[in-house]
Amino acid sequence: MLDRFYGIFFFVGVVLLVVGVPLVFHRKVAAAIAVSTLIVAVLLAWRMNSRGQPEKSILFFAAVMWLIMVALMFGGMPPTTAGAVVMAMILAIVVHVRAAAIFGGAFMLAWLLHFTLQSTQLLPAPYLPVAPMTGWFVGAVAIGLVLVPIPELVRGLRKATSLQRAVIEAASDGIVAIGLKGEVETCNQCFMDLWDIQPQYFDAHGCDDLLALIAQQLVEPALFQEQVKALHAAPEASCFDTLRCKDGRLLEFNSKPQFVDGMIAGRVWSFRDISARESTDAEIHRLVFHDPLTLLPNRRLLADRLHQVRSAGARTQQYGALLLIDLDNFKTLNDTLGHDTGDLLLQQVAQRLTDCVRAEDTVARLGGDEFVVMLDGLSALPEEAATQVETVGEKILTALNQPYTLSTHRFSGTPSIGVTLFCGNHASNDELLKQADLAMYQSKTAGRNTLRFFDPEMQAVVADRALLEADLRQAVQHSQFALYFQPQVVGSGRLTGAEALVRWRHPQRGLVSPAEFIPLAEETGLILPLGLWVLETACGQLAQWSAHPDTEHLSMAVNVSAKQLHQLDFVDQVLAVLKKTGANPKRLKLELTESLLVSNVESTIAKMTALKAHGVGFSLDDFGTGYSSLSYLKRLPLDQMKIDQSFVRDILGDPNDAAIAKMVVVLAQSLGLAVIAEGVEIEAQRDFLARLGCHAYQGYLFSRPLPLEEFEARIRRDAAGVVSA
Repeated sequence: MLDRFYGIFFFVGVVLLVVGVPLVFHRKVAAAIAVSTLIVAVLLAWRMNSRGQPEKSILFFAAVMWLIMVALMFGGMPPTTAGAVVMAMILAIVVHVRAAAIFGGAFMLAWLLHFTLQSTQLLPAPYLPVAPMTGWFVGAVAIGLVLVPIPELVRGLRKATSLQRAVIEAASDGIVAIGLKGEVETCNQCFMDLWDIQPQYFDAHGCDDLLALIAQQLVEPALFQEQVKALHAAPEASCFDTLRCKDGRLLEFNSKPQFVDGMIAGRVWSFRDISARESTDAEIHRLVFHDPLTLLPNRRLLADRLHQVRSAGARTQQYGALLLIDLDNFKTLNDTLGHDTGDLLLQQVAQRLTDCVRAEDTVARLGGDEFVVMLDGLSALPEEAATQVETVGEKILTALNQPYTLSTHRFSGTPSIGVTLFCGNHASNDELLKQADLAMYQSKTAGRNTLRFFDPEMQAVVADRALLEADLRQAVQHSQFALYFQPQVVGSGRLTGAEALVRWRHPQRGLVSPAEFIPLAEETGLILPLGLWVLETACGQLAQWSAHPDTEHLSMAVNVSAKQLHQLDFVDQVLAVLKKTGANPKRLKLELTESLLVSNVESTIAKMTALKAHGVGFSLDDFGTGYSSLSYLKRLPLDQMKIDQSFVRDILGDPNDAAIAKMVVVLAQSLGLAVIAEGVEIEAQRDFLARLGCHAYQGYLFSRPLPLEEFEARIRRDAAGVVSA
């Protein structure tokens, strides 16, 4: 509404000026200049407004009005009238810029009208004062139109003040605003609650008293007071820090200057209680860097501390040490008494280890039943450092050998400890842990409950093993294996069959002994593809032998590992191989070790029975070396028992070996099983076994394991009547 009024008013003024120019041009040069200036001002103001600068256009227009009025005053306006106009304009500008522009424009137009009428004598003299009076009236109306919204402005100001107060009170921070003279201008309830202040406190106390009251509640008041002094010295500065209160709270404060029109008008302080966040951060840190069961540092925190100790050792040349501690037979405890009891043991072990070392040392849990003790600041001489570590290690052994009370159970356990020394950054964290781990396993090999230091030769053995494993994987992929066949005979040497033995033809190492790679294949799982290859190759050869009269009677013994037998589809694999190769299942004999009877006995019996139904035979290899139960033995669908070569080797000189061999023969006969002895190397051993009732043999007395060509050549010689030893 007002903007439309302003537009109409300016339009009418411009029209009157354009009409009045010709009337006054020949009479008064000053008036003509004023009118021309006004027209230019209107046009420029309109241009500014069209460019989105309305306030600038109004200010510019008002300024031109003042200049015109001054020009008119010199052109004949009475000083009294000009002074009144100036005062009215000042009042209008104080109230509103637009009021000043409208008032000036109204009065100027009225005065021009009066001047024009007086000059042209179009209006009688008595009526001439009407024009300036009209200008005053229009100006007053304009000011009134501006003053009308003032109550609304006051209500808006109150609303803004109320909103600001509500926002301050809703803030979770304690906020206080302090003026330039040190007076407390405002604060919220949260601030008063943080510092235990009552509202009436501010009636008699100012800024200095308030800040002193805050300092009294702090653990380090002097530090806070120094920060306050620094802010007084630099009013434009800001400050952000934390404060520890005497009651244990941790507060975060922020102090910033308050500016009004670019000038500092005071300072605002905000305080936030971050005690809960500190507790949460501490809990997160504990979960990330500590073992939740024992509260000891975990692998991540150990790695960080180990890195620091290595860096310090590089400067001081002092040795450090890692002791890797593994609890012997911990799995048995877990399986028999439950994981809760196992957790109690781990907690007590953690406490005993902590009691055995200094505060600056580190005790960490890697996981399971493995702990690490890191010793720092040992001697710079390796011999002395080793002695220091051994002393701590013996102390740990003694502590962990003491009985444990685990709820209602009493338990005694032992540890195996591996130690590695280090100085500086010559080895990485992972390498040091691997060295300690190797030493720990050496301790277990030595009988457990002992301590062993890492030996570089041990590392060489492990490196060779890793290389052998990589080569073994390549061998499986590229079929670098071959089957050798060791004859099995009866009586004085009549050939009845052969045992298939795998050999590895390494491209660089040559022929690798099974004693080297078979245990590795078992550990790595490569025994599964390797065992399947042996079975397929042996059955394929068995099928070929069945096509020739000289070899059709031969049987084939194939060793089967525990991992193979425990496969769910082991029976299907064997039957598939027999079908694929066409081998006679009655000529196939699978040799099982006694260790297979330790676990999954029922599953083993079921698989053997299923294969037995298809004609496959079974021989129990290495009998007497394990701990098989006779109650299980009588349930196994066996065809043969084999006397292990460890008993045959000393059967002539060791009564115990002779007694065991005799027991195997008697047991086999009582169960209706055939019996064969392996490792027979001399005739005296064969004769002794024959007297015990064993008439089937295998060993170097008859033949070493032979490649296929040599084995078949022997068969041809036997067929020709030539007996070869």
